[in-house]
Order: sequence, then structure tokens, then C-alpha cells
Amino acid sequence: MCRRPSRSRRRHTAPFPYATQPEAREIVFDFLDGYDVLGAFWMTVKLTAVSAVGALVWGTLLAAMRVSPVPLMRGFGTVYVNIVRNIPLTVIVLFSSLGLADIFGMTMGSDDFDIQGFRLAVLSLAGYTAAFVCESIRSGINTVPIGQAEAARAIGLSFSQTLTLVVLPQAFRSVIGPLANVLIALTKNTTVAAAIGVAEAALLMKTMIENEAQVLLIGAVFAFGFVVLTLPTGLILGWLSKRLAVKR
Repeated sequence: MCRRPSRSRRRHTAPFPYATQPEAREIVFDFLDGYDVLGAFWMTVKLTAVSAVGALVWGTLLAAMRVSPVPLMRGFGTVYVNIVRNIPLTVIVLFSSLGLADIFGMTMGSDDFDIQGFRLAVLSLAGYTAAFVCESIRSGINTVPIGQAEAARAIGLSFSQTLTLVVLPQAFRSVIGPLANVLIALTKNTTVAAAIGVAEAALLMKTMIENEAQVLLIGAVFAFGFVVLTLPTGLILGWLSKRLAVKR
């Protein structure tokens, strides 16, 4: 009759003892060796930050044009927004690279290919996102009671003074939430910059998938990275939206 091995004997003959679990985790994530994942996400952060500033400035000017009493400015703002936001971002990015750089020879102030790609990507992202920023700010302008603008004009303020001193400060406070959504979308849209060779997260993910076998883990790592970038942004700006909301 065969005897069952003792508990201690089974423990010593186990094929994967607990002591090797850290080593197993290292083996699972060894595909990250040799790749600058943090550097790629830092490039994504830089693209987002610079493009967001450009989009906010240009989008605010477009919103001012949309509500301007000058028909030419109002028409330009309307045409720009309606055309740009209906063109795929990939087309705009490729046009910036192939059209502006290759055909018209625009060097964007540098002969370095990487710097050119970064600046062309910022130009494309800012120009595209500005259309959505414009509509968000214009919706905020519409929430300001018209009586305030009429009172400002009654005391002698010009249109630009009324807009900058009375209307826009209240409009910005009411559209922090929508602008947060635009910023989150911009963060994810930076992945399109990989189409012109900008070394951001999506380009590195593509390279890793081509060279490594851990497709699911690679996707999970980069998905987690974008969650880390976008989730705190939404939470912080959502809190600011409630904190600075205009009470009417």
C-alpha cells in the first residue's frame, strides 16, 4: 500500500515555491527593459501642456470673433470652427507634416527632425482643439446675463473691454467642466502625433508590440499610463468647477 508523502515533503518538492514569486514578477515585466516608457509619457505630457496653452489662447480669440459685432470676424470664426472640427485630426497632422514641412519647406525654426515633428504636432493639436475650446467658451459667454454687457456698454466700455473685464471672467468660471473634457480629449489625441514620428507613448507602444510578444501586457501598461494622466486631471478640474461656479 502506497503512503502519501508528508506535508513537509510536499512543500519542498513544490515546483514554484513562494520564494520565487518576486523573480516571477520580474520575468513577466522584463519586456520593459531597454524601453524609455517614462520618457515617452513625458513627451505626451509636454505635447498636451504646450498644445493646451495654444488651444486656449486661439480658442478664446475664436470665441471673441464668434460673438463680435464685426461681420467679417464673426464669419471667419464660424467658418474656421465648422471646418476644422469636422476634419479628422490625423488628416490635419499629416497635412502639417507633408504639406507645411515637405512641400512648403517650413522648418518651424529648427533643422532638427525631432524638434520639427514636435512643433508641427503642437501646431496641429492646438489648431484642432481650439475649435472645441471656442465652442465651450462661447457657451459660457451665452450664460452671462445680457444685462451685464448692456450695463458695461452704458458706462462707456468698448466691446473688447466689456468682453475682457465683464463677460469672459464669468464665462471661464462656468465652463471649467467642459474645458476639462477638452483637455482630457487632447491628452488622448496626442497619440496621433505618432503618425509623423513624434516619440510619444503611442509610438513607443507600437515599437514594443512589433518587438515583444507581450501584447496584452504592453497594452495594459500604456492604458494604465493614460489613466494616470487623465483621471487626476478630471477630478481636479471637476472640483475646481464646483468650487468656482458662478451662483446666479
